[in-house]
Amino acid sequence: MTTKQIARAKINLCLHVVGQRADGYHLLDSIVGFAEFGDVLTFAQADITTLTIGGPFADGLSGSDDNLILEAALCFSGRKGAAIHLEKNLPVASGIGGGSADAAAALRGLSALWDEPIPDVAAQLKLGADVPVCVQGGMVEMRGIGEVISPLSGINPLPLVLVNPNVSVSTPVIFRALSSKENPPIGKQESGVWDWISDQRNDLQAPAIAVKPVIATALDQIDRTDSMLARMSGSGATCFGVYQNEKAAAAAAREISKAYPEWWVQTTRLTT
Repeated sequence: MTTKQIARAKINLCLHVVGQRADGYHLLDSIVGFAEFGDVLTFAQADITTLTIGGPFADGLSGSDDNLILEAALCFSGRKGAAIHLEKNLPVASGIGGGSADAAAALRGLSALWDEPIPDVAAQLKLGADVPVCVQGGMVEMRGIGEVISPLSGINPLPLVLVNPNVSVSTPVIFRALSSKENPPIGKQESGVWDWISDQRNDLQAPAIAVKPVIATALDQIDRTDSMLARMSGSGATCFGVYQNEKAAAAAAREISKAYPEWWVQTTRLTT
């Protein structure tokens, strides 16, 4: 038996940092969506669990025990084996899920392969704060440290352009650069859904730009196109533009790629 899972890019349509716990974990309020595009994991029955990695962003990744995919395999009660292959299509340390999305896809895939329940939220959080929302998928509001997840409806699965200016950032560094850890939560929806989302913010965007100024250049390039919204996802450095239709998204991707051919630019679409 073999099975396949897509570790979809996680898009923080907005991200508000609303507090910090005594143990250091930050409290968030975020509208999260997922793109059609992502890493691809395949799973096959085997005597032992192994991980191989390929794809355009495989360099620098290790199939050793500290990989979150293999750590996810250890969350299951049994000691069955699996041959796992990761096709790494998303940039590493880029604010769009990365290792958390891969770990979540591993939990889903191994659950199907081994016919075992997906480990509970407590186990998922030990892998990473973003793992539960990546397991859930869809369009959601995520609160707390990532464990409070509420499905949202009425958000159209519009086209996206993802832009990473070929830099990676450290999430702890960005949080340390955040001037205020207690900011207002997401406001009540009193307008059209995309107007409402546009009125929100990513509190990590300004500190990320201070650390990596090229992020501002990426946002400016998206703003120059026919986008409905340009914002950074997560702690960066990947930014995204939301578009009314695929033609506008494709034109924007061509324009940005022409201006900055060394950047990673990917057209995709939100899922529901």
